Amino acid sequence: MNALRLHFVLIFIASLSTGCMVGGTVRPTATPSQADTSALWQAPDDIATRDLFYGAGGQARAPREGATFAFVREDTGGYSPGYDVRGPDGMEWSVKLGPEAQTEVATSRILWALGYHQPPTYYLSTWTMTGGPAGAQQPARFRPRLPDWMLEGDWDWYENDFVNTQPFKGLIVANVLLNNWDWKASNNKIYATGGADGAPARRIFVVQDLGASLGKTAYPRLLGWLPTQYIKQGSRNNLEDFEAQGFIEGVEGDQVEFDYRGIHPSLLEHVTPQDVAWTARLMSRLSDDQWRDVFRAAGYAQDRGARYIAKIKSKIAEGLKLAG
Repeated sequence: MNALRLHFVLIFIASLSTGCMVGGTVRPTATPSQADTSALWQAPDDIATRDLFYGAGGQARAPREGATFAFVREDTGGYSPGYDVRGPDGMEWSVKLGPEAQTEVATSRILWALGYHQPPTYYLSTWTMTGGPAGAQQPARFRPRLPDWMLEGDWDWYENDFVNTQPFKGLIVANVLLNNWDWKASNNKIYATGGADGAPARRIFVVQDLGASLGKTAYPRLLGWLPTQYIKQGSRNNLEDFEAQGFIEGVEGDQVEFDYRGIHPSLLEHVTPQDVAWTARLMSRLSDDQWRDVFRAAGYAQDRGARYIAKIKSKIAEGLKLAG
């Protein structure tokens, strides 16, 4: 390697290390007894009856298929293109296009079913827009900007109040099982909700922008020493990739070895077989109809949805085997 090329390589590595390196030490900011886990998760006592077609927002908030929305602005951040639009009733929506639209709706439905706070999300296969690039649009994920959800900031996977709690470890397991690999802090939001009529607002911690799911993790092994978000970590919305990747490769004591090629192995080191079984038990409580509704809501063809469900159920069965 000549001197000039080496110079550019060193500059590239330095830029990665100062701007986008991830991973590291897990630092709880509270003990499990001090952490208010209800801000992250609430036991889904009604899990068997949750409507997984309409999800967290219910039918009342769902936008109408084929509706027309007014262009507000283009969203140029993130992997997927999108817009901010305004609906016929004045509600403003964040719209995501491309393959992540389906996976975000499906994954959000599942996390909400398990008891994790989620914003309403919906999938429209047909809709039109006035203003901007007007006319018929491609299928998209719609997420409303709710007036009683005030954004307070981001939260980090490595430093938060929930690190050593069961719901947090269960959240890690659920993301691994669904192959959601884009664990940026910027995808994790803190909202102040409620607060109407003089009632105090409540803080909730949400993992959103879940589109990098239902594919595989595939970070280059040779670059394991350089965990950066600027290098492709895997695929998204790829059924064949999802079917090809396993879940649990082995267990040694309290350590679970996952079939995971991502940039966050240090988070997985804290997950025990009991944590995997806890998440698997929650997922096993969903009915076949609920699983079908998850993928129907996200616009998947019936046969492809059935294949996703079969793979997810096989992973759940692996997790249940660790219950003993």
